[in-house]
Amino acid sequence: MGHISELGFSKGLVSYVDVIIWVFLYIKKAWRTDGVANYDLWYDCTQRNGGYNCRGTNDADWLQAVQALMVLATIFCLISFIFFLCQLFTLVKGGRFFFTAVFQVLASLFVMSGAIIYTVMSPEWKNENDTYGYAFVLAWLAFPLTLISGFIYIVLRKKE
Repeated sequence: MGHISELGFSKGLVSYVDVIIWVFLYIKKAWRTDGVANYDLWYDCTQRNGGYNCRGTNDADWLQAVQALMVLATIFCLISFIFFLCQLFTLVKGGRFFFTAVFQVLASLFVMSGAIIYTVMSPEWKNENDTYGYAFVLAWLAFPLTLISGFIYIVLRKKE
């Protein structure tokens, strides 16, 4: 049993970090910022008198595509994490974590596509003072982590 828990922690660490990044991507509202206002995928928030005044974002087609891709990436990342936990206890000795790997790689492709669309299309909306926020950076960080995690699961074999 020690090998299973060691396997789950050491090789699944990238997945754990991935899930934490995905949670922060949805909690925090800073895909783009100008110091006073923060813009994310769903709301534009302005800070006034110590509080936030938020309104919904524009219904641009590209923004809806980014929203859909990020939601799909999150769902696939969570599904792969659940598959990993299930396969950790049900997979035969020497078996590979293919289902987990497939969902991780697909999640990475979704987040990469969403981040590319946001990078290419958002300059049309940016003012001179706007900068990309930390949630945007986290989205780009989530792509290689999720992809690496998927490749790790492809070569990973279960030990007894």
